[in-house]
Amino acid sequence: MVCEIAHCGTLKGKKGLIVGIANENSIAWGCAKAMRNEGAEIAVTYLNEKAEKYVRPLADEIESPIVMPLNVNNDGEMEAVYDEIKKKWGKLDFILHSIAFARMEDLHGRVVDCSKDGFCEAMDISVHSFIRMAKLAEPLMTEGGCMLTTTYYGGQQYIENYNIMGPVKASLEASVAYLAAELGPKKIRVNAISPGPIMTRAASGIGKFDALLQKAAAQAPMRELVDINDVGNMAAFLVSDRANHISGNIEFIDSGYHIVG
Repeated sequence: MVCEIAHCGTLKGKKGLIVGIANENSIAWGCAKAMRNEGAEIAVTYLNEKAEKYVRPLADEIESPIVMPLNVNNDGEMEAVYDEIKKKWGKLDFILHSIAFARMEDLHGRVVDCSKDGFCEAMDISVHSFIRMAKLAEPLMTEGGCMLTTTYYGGQQYIENYNIMGPVKASLEASVAYLAAELGPKKIRVNAISPGPIMTRAASGIGKFDALLQKAAAQAPMRELVDINDVGNMAAFLVSDRANHISGNIEFIDSGYHIVG
């Protein structure tokens, strides 16, 4: 049982916010499980009422004391989550941002054909929301902390069918560097985790994703795919004190695929 493990790990006493759990296949869920198994208390958000029925049972499984709606497009919802964290905990040790969005016509079309509105929307939800989360978390990380986001190799190199999300993830990774530099004096570390392809609900929107999975499995040096538990183990390490001088990094969890892909 999770609760039997959760009192003796490397994150005992730490409190964190995880944004981006959609269901049991989500990368954010793999991270939440690993962090809870190491002793952390986890606040969880869900996108909307439709998503709540999938997320709340998972939140119950990891004994989340804070479970709230958060659609970054809705004014005030992010602030309400942080207000509740301040009221209940008075501090925050880590955050995980694992959300991204692009309109289907932009995700399946050429970057050169992307509309201005579509580009701005993708950047706002996928990148600026992380900056907003960081700004609200900063005053709660009085003893330092760690901010994590999730990215993909397509932000550094052209990946067929990744399309508009490539420039978006490139911007997210640049934001990690600048936030790490700005928040470092407060002992707040900022990193991105970059998993190899994993079949999640979000990934299903990428064209020919099955082919991408097959290519990664065939060409990665370890000849195998990663899963959400592999990502969760890395995330739990990065928010722990064992990683207290790791900041500004893009940490790949992809069986080595990024060196050959």
